[in-house]
Amino acid sequence: MAVLLSDFKNLSMMKIAVLSGDGIGPEIVAQAVRVLDALKKDGLAVELEYGLIGGCAVDATGKPYPEATHRLASQADAVLLGAVGGPRYDTLPRHQRPERGLLAIRKELNLFANLRPALLYPELANASSLKYDVVAGLDIMIVRELTGDIYFGEPRGIEVRDGQRVGYNTMIYNESEIRRIAHVAFQAAAKRQGRLCSVDKMNVLECTQLWRDVVIEVAKEYPQVALSHMLVDNAAMQLVRNPKQFDVIVTGNMFGDILSDEASMLTGSIGMLPSASLDENNKGLYEPIHGSAPDIAGKDLANPLATILSAAMMLRYTFNQEEAAQRIESAVKKVLAQGFRTKDIDEPGMKPVGTKAMGDAVLAAM
Repeated sequence: MAVLLSDFKNLSMMKIAVLSGDGIGPEIVAQAVRVLDALKKDGLAVELEYGLIGGCAVDATGKPYPEATHRLASQADAVLLGAVGGPRYDTLPRHQRPERGLLAIRKELNLFANLRPALLYPELANASSLKYDVVAGLDIMIVRELTGDIYFGEPRGIEVRDGQRVGYNTMIYNESEIRRIAHVAFQAAAKRQGRLCSVDKMNVLECTQLWRDVVIEVAKEYPQVALSHMLVDNAAMQLVRNPKQFDVIVTGNMFGDILSDEASMLTGSIGMLPSASLDENNKGLYEPIHGSAPDIAGKDLANPLATILSAAMMLRYTFNQEEAAQRIESAVKKVLAQGFRTKDIDEPGMKPVGTKAMGDAVLAAM
């Protein structure tokens, strides 16, 4: 049944910058755009404009994040991104590599809060590498600080000292950076099960001693949330030992990068998980957490569900369109219940489909 125009709230024009990127990016983003177009036909006020980022931007302009893309992203209300990178760019100077474009857009738009859900759909429990009883019902949210830490710290570089090459990076956080990501995490936990685990390495890193100190200070403003702390090496172990002990995890940029990818595999496939990167006003960049997978690019094999679910997160967090977000998520659940599977989540007895056919199935379910 068609959704009427009146079913959508606050129908001001939603301006979305679409950056498909490299590898499988254009294929998976195309399916998410089809979903947005379907909602547009039902009355959602969406305006899409396309730009370049990553390797395709290097090919066209020599820069992974060209000025035209920066203007487009800055003027948009939200950004939908596919993936960047590929082996053929690995020999470029570091400033030209596709990944620098991703770091640049996060930094330039001040997208400091990365939200990565790790949700196991019941239909995919057998796809997890862990036993069913360990992961059944898994629902974790990892909140990762995204614009600080060792990825952006200065000084950094490679130089010659005493006749040999030395590489160095700087892990650095100031208390305001820690405080604002802590608020995001506490607020997320307050809307879920009310449990927050802060992950650090305070026993050896002064930077993360400050992290723990500031998180404890912020906790006083959220008495309804139970705060715990865990060293990052133990957290990595506990994620595979007993992942359901966690509700919300908050951590820094590098630790969050590693732990969120680890958590994603608990769900059976990295191709199922979306993410949101938000600024202080909930303007966001939305993307699947997986990479560009150049080995399967153009073969109609990629799983588009993470990108489609990223579009649902965009409607929820940036545009406050909860009904539209739930409509997409319900369609994905229905498709999985009907047995449709791309190669990464396929198992005996299911209905194997390609990228476009999975998009078709989601649209039919909507």
